[in-house]
Amino acid sequence: MKLSSVFVTTLSIAVTALTALGFSSQAQALTFSGNSSGVWGEPTPGGMNTNPIYSGVGTNSFKWGDPDDFATGQNQLTFSGDSFSSEMGSLFKIGDLTYFNGSVTPNTSVDFVPLNLHVSFGDRVNVSEVFDFNFQLVNTPNDSPNPADNADFVYVGKNFGNRNFTFADKQYTLELTGFREKGSTTDVSEFRVLEGEETTAGIFAKITEVPPAKTIPEPGTVVGLSVLGIYLISRRKSANS
Repeated sequence: MKLSSVFVTTLSIAVTALTALGFSSQAQALTFSGNSSGVWGEPTPGGMNTNPIYSGVGTNSFKWGDPDDFATGQNQLTFSGDSFSSEMGSLFKIGDLTYFNGSVTPNTSVDFVPLNLHVSFGDRVNVSEVFDFNFQLVNTPNDSPNPADNADFVYVGKNFGNRNFTFADKQYTLELTGFREKGSTTDVSEFRVLEGEETTAGIFAKITEVPPAKTIPEPGTVVGLSVLGIYLISRRKSANS
């Protein structure tokens, strides 16, 4: 017994439509929006700094060193939070770190200062993540006739850690990829700044989906494959009739 051409055509259209329906939701791009903020923690003076001078703990702007004998002022690190909106898998900026190299008299500096970075997503996702940095500060004695030798350093490192979160029953990873100075496309692990000058670097991130341990086909895909099986069996029977 042969199947009518109308029935065979109908089955073919159903296979195409239902299979497409099963994969359509996967093709839609997700957009994540939110904002960031950061506050500085209590610094570590180090053994050589017998008279550490600093301010700004608990705020987004940290200053250190004794500026009394100099016109340039203290060294300063400022984190400026930002709002963001990005599709999954795209690189986006979540904030800026600005470093100003002032003048620091001996023994008044600090060796390390922590930054608590808070990243919050919008109401649709309702997720907040916290990253902890510990910046190393290196201050030169400013006694060289070569200005380049009097530059100070801030080491930011490269291992920032990732955070996983769940949205719509799927797992995603928020990865901080690194710092990039303005106008650059390369991540940096340190800032080197001349006396009386400053630099700004954006901190960038990326969101990716965590692959599931076992992929379960969506209902539309299952139905589509079932109809496809019926269609192929019917075609075989029709050919043998």
